[in-house]
Amino acid sequence: MLTLLGVAVIVLGFALRFNPLLVVIAAALTSGIAAGLTPLEVLAAFGKAFNTNRYVSVAWLVLPAIGVLERAGLKEQARRTIQGLRAATPGRILLAYLALRQVTAAFGLTQVAGQAQTVRPVLAPMAEAAAELQTGGLVADDTRQRVRAMSAATDNVGLFFGEDIFLAIGSILLIVGFLDQSGISVEPLTLSVWAIPTAIAAFLIHGGRLLLFDRRLAKTEVEE
Repeated sequence: MLTLLGVAVIVLGFALRFNPLLVVIAAALTSGIAAGLTPLEVLAAFGKAFNTNRYVSVAWLVLPAIGVLERAGLKEQARRTIQGLRAATPGRILLAYLALRQVTAAFGLTQVAGQAQTVRPVLAPMAEAAAELQTGGLVADDTRQRVRAMSAATDNVGLFFGEDIFLAIGSILLIVGFLDQSGISVEPLTLSVWAIPTAIAAFLIHGGRLLLFDRRLAKTEVEE
């Protein structure tokens, strides 16, 4: 039971709002030492876990790259690109992104796009520029926030309903394992096929929301 002291350290550390990384390290050390491990053995366990899950650290390489690109004018270039397309609207741009996000996620390419690497530096600025074109000038701050929120929501919808089509995704394998334990044998491909109608329905429903969003923006233009 002493090994559960690490849980108490996490609860206390988060309650006192200490640095989360330090809290997790302290909890691991507490549980390890309580289990009879030496500090060097706990450190070795950290190293083994990092080496086993080293693919997770790739995200730390992506974030600095995105930051450098933003500093070099990535957002501004995305806005200029849209400003040259008179037919562009936020709904149309997001609808095209929704289709791309679902298709790539269906092939297991869930990390090709995302909130940090695509929505914030590229998609949201493009949608904002399209909103300015549609309304004929600078948009109000609440409208700008709605455009950003819709951009983030589009990525979530595309990823969530697209990735279940990929038969090797974690959610599909989890369902297969759970059903197998209950005596129900289901092939991953079968679940993937049945996820296609749901993905299509999600595309149609959210696509309709995006088109209605365009109409509301146009109505805002008339009223203002």
